[in-house]
Amino acid sequence: MKNDALTLGFDFVADNSLSGFRLTRLEVYNWGTFDGRVWTLQLDGRNGLLTGDIGSGKSTLVDAVTTLLVPANRIAYNKAAGADARERTLRSYVLGHYKSERNEITGAAKPVSLRDHNSYSVILGVFHNAGYDQTVTLAQVFWMKDAQGQPARFFVGAERALSITADFSQFGSDIANLRKKLRAAGAEIEDSFPKYGAWFRRRFGIDNEQALELFHQTVSMKSVGNLTDFVRSHMLEPFDVASRISALIGHFDDLNRAH
Repeated sequence: MKNDALTLGFDFVADNSLSGFRLTRLEVYNWGTFDGRVWTLQLDGRNGLLTGDIGSGKSTLVDAVTTLLVPANRIAYNKAAGADARERTLRSYVLGHYKSERNEITGAAKPVSLRDHNSYSVILGVFHNAGYDQTVTLAQVFWMKDAQGQPARFFVGAERALSITADFSQFGSDIANLRKKLRAAGAEIEDSFPKYGAWFRRRFGIDNEQALELFHQTVSMKSVGNLTDFVRSHMLEPFDVASRISALIGHFDDLNRAH
């Protein structure tokens, strides 16, 4: 009997150095002090180094990536710069606060913005898995419904590469038209982070939502004061230890009385 070698064709490439979903391109429009045009950070799945003077926008770009992947209620903006948690907010990024002016009469400080409530903002990340030749785009669109309130937003996911210039512009002045345009292009639109988060975690192969919490804690970490506390807070699942202890105490009391 003649044995012929059987060659199996798999849907991944031999070089796995860029396997796994990696950030290929980050785009921001009207995000923080990146104002008036689309700003692009091209990484092509490789490591990158952000350098620049204080206030040049390094933390602003890091916060854009964090916003794409982490629920809003878990984010502490400008953490990479070690700033106070209230120094920057989603509203300050969407409106483009860049300085404060003090009222000479009242003495109160008021932020000065690059944009008003008539503008909109977009952050977009393209992720590519070279091992399986898969591409996923995540994006979020922000606008001000109320000049004094927090920004409204919707969430976008697509299994192909999108760009702000081609897919998030030329829709008129009504945000609803942008939603229709993106849906017509095959993108998934969600109004809440949980559904959007579940969508991209399935595609990225992230089983546990807590992995993104750990990502947020480590992406701009400067120091860990207590390693035990860090592991307990960010790497272990919540555990109802109180009820377990109560059960053990009750069992001990039974054994003690029996003795």
